[in-house]
Amino acid sequence: MSAGVSCRVAVETDDLEACFAVRKEVFVVEQQVPEDLEYDAYDADAVHVIAVRDDGLPLGTGRLLTGAAAAAKNGGDAEVGALGRLAVTRAARGLGVGAALVRAIEDTARARGLTAVDLHAQTHALGFYERLGYEVYGPEFPDAGIPHRAMRKALA
Repeated sequence: MSAGVSCRVAVETDDLEACFAVRKEVFVVEQQVPEDLEYDAYDADAVHVIAVRDDGLPLGTGRLLTGAAAAAKNGGDAEVGALGRLAVTRAARGLGVGAALVRAIEDTARARGLTAVDLHAQTHALGFYERLGYEVYGPEFPDAGIPHRAMRKALA
């Protein structure tokens, strides 16, 4: 990842608002996901992670679901976290921001005692996640009209 970029858990209101703004830019504006599908009840209890430049400019975000919320996404296993809503601003793509966010979310999952992380990847992003150690399982399915595949990575 580029020097001058860091990832952290978003706790402060400003960080959380920045996470939602990045998601709106990427999913709602660029990919035309309806806003009422982008933001959901899981956001309230999710662990949100943000990537920022040293000057504070938000570059990307992602979230981790745990417990019952994660189990609802991964087939019922409460020991498996659910990574989702990974978004990197157009200007920051190709700089390693997405990979850094995934690693930060995995670190958070490990710290919470989870054994693996599941995600639902847009099919165009399968190679990105495979390079980070995720394996595809199950059939392709649509989410917000975009083809996805389920993926999982065991945490060491």
